[in-house]
Amino acid sequence: MNRLICSLCNKEYSLNEKIWKCDCEGLLDIDFKAKFPLEKIKTRQPNMWRYREAIPIDNDSNIVSFNEGFTPILEFVFEGRPVLIKQDHLFQTGSFKDRGASVLVSKIKELGIDYVIEDSSGNAGCAVSAYCAKAHIDCEIFVPQDIQESKLKQIKSYGAKVNKVSESREKAAESVLKYVQDQYYASHCWNPFFFQGTKTLAYEICEQLGWKAPDSIVLPVGNGSLLLGVFIGFNDLLKAGIIKKIPKIIAVQSKNCAPLYIAFKNKLDNVFPISKLNTIAEGISISNPVRGKQIIEAVKISKGDFIAVSENKIKTSLKEMYKKGFYIEPTSAVAIAGLKEYLHQLSKSELIVSVFTGHGLKK
Repeated sequence: MNRLICSLCNKEYSLNEKIWKCDCEGLLDIDFKAKFPLEKIKTRQPNMWRYREAIPIDNDSNIVSFNEGFTPILEFVFEGRPVLIKQDHLFQTGSFKDRGASVLVSKIKELGIDYVIEDSSGNAGCAVSAYCAKAHIDCEIFVPQDIQESKLKQIKSYGAKVNKVSESREKAAESVLKYVQDQYYASHCWNPFFFQGTKTLAYEICEQLGWKAPDSIVLPVGNGSLLLGVFIGFNDLLKAGIIKKIPKIIAVQSKNCAPLYIAFKNKLDNVFPISKLNTIAEGISISNPVRGKQIIEAVKISKGDFIAVSENKIKTSLKEMYKKGFYIEPTSAVAIAGLKEYLHQLSKSELIVSVFTGHGLKK
């Protein structure tokens, strides 16, 4: 307990080792016993660090935070059914990835690391750059050539060094893996501490519902930094005896880039790279997610499902949310499009939660 474990060879490491992958090149996961002293929690500030005993940072002095978290949950009606949506587009840098960046950069500070590398198509790079700026940690962000100008400007504004890689998001990830061997990789998909931040979404949802789990949660998915975090979070609550079940995870992808959907529907254990088409939901346009196998397994364990939605349905859902007064980015509209398809499949009422993952000003 309280250790890093390799997902390939099961080798164990201390949580305080300055590593982001196993010696065998395998992905690392965190085995950590989360605790929930409910009486203490309810007296604390309304941010994600109220769950202090569930987050693997040793010393409070190392916490890097903008008081992020505890975003509102609002009720919407789709297809005549009420649905709750968590407002994670309201974070400091405009996306849910601030959750992961807060915990990851706190751990980087705790480890005494003063320079990190990340690769990102936008939101993760913005989040890591902002939190590194607050912690006075130098960072370099590898970005694809076609990164949105608004996100590129945001990353640069925080003082991060930007390394533009020709061609695709995937090429940026390949380049950084070659470059980062002797550096610390502050990756939102490789580094397991990132998920220790995104898992707080599950904690907040349960607390805001009176410490109970919803029946299902609908999420957009690309690299799985939110989905895997949510799965970890609900598991923590289940093990602690606070909830009785893990909600069904309904994972939504664009049909133009749906490697996880394809693997799941074809009952494959592994996810294979695909040739993707352009999608307005560039935040989840990942043709070969590094933790694809874990994402598939999480959805299976939750008794959930994958849904793939067309570009037209994404655009329609985006415009629909604009008309309701919510300026979200297209990736958030993927979840809404998937949510409406999921509602068509239901024969009975469920308590359903979804999330706005990013703000429209970042488009």
